[in-house]
Amino acid sequence: MLSDAQLDRYARHIVLREIGGEGQRRLLDAHVAVIGAGGIGSPVIQYLAAAGVGRLTVIDDDVVALSNLQRQTLFGAADIGALKTDTARRAVARLNEDVAFNGISDRLAPDNAAALLRGADLVVDGCDNFATRLAVADAALAARIPLVSAAVGQFEGQLAVYRGWEDDKPCYRCFVGGDPDRPDASCADQGVLGALTGVMGSLAAMEAIRALTGFGEDSAGKLLIVDALAFRFRTIAVPKDPGCSCRA
Repeated sequence: MLSDAQLDRYARHIVLREIGGEGQRRLLDAHVAVIGAGGIGSPVIQYLAAAGVGRLTVIDDDVVALSNLQRQTLFGAADIGALKTDTARRAVARLNEDVAFNGISDRLAPDNAAALLRGADLVVDGCDNFATRLAVADAALAARIPLVSAAVGQFEGQLAVYRGWEDDKPCYRCFVGGDPDRPDASCADQGVLGALTGVMGSLAAMEAIRALTGFGEDSAGKLLIVDALAFRFRTIAVPKDPGCSCRA
């Protein structure tokens, strides 16, 4: 049962017919792993904590830098030099005492991904390099954990949900292939619109809540593309690749 304080705190969710008290209970019982506490991860962490996701594991080995503050809204000037996971822990504690926070200041890689994601009901990936994205996707697929994947570059954002173990749903490699040597496009080199990372992170948080509560249409198998230059959102289908290496 929800407490009186929880009924008040989450009232705007509870009155939504598509979520209700049962959906809020699912959020409170859920464990979400967030990969990256940067431009995308900041709003993901903030909105999932505010929504009452009961346990958040945040994995990021970086420290706060001055150049982060243009888009990473969890942090302020006083946090420069601090571990991002430590600052995120304090932010979540201020937001919602219902949320148990587990910060892991380590870089996720193929050799530790399975252990770091163990026990999660959902993974949200907002990291900034392709090799880590593949490691996250492979581990989530192997453990049959739904994956919400968000990315940004300059003025474009992408968002998708993957459940590749299902017969009619693609995995992340069905979309991107499997070349781990693909060059990364660094936002330090190419730039990124700060507000766009907030948009994509907020959308990723919404998809995490959709996956946990089941509201609305299933978004797995679709790719949302945001073009901030053209003020355009479009959705395309991502088919399952019959030759994907993850089908073995």
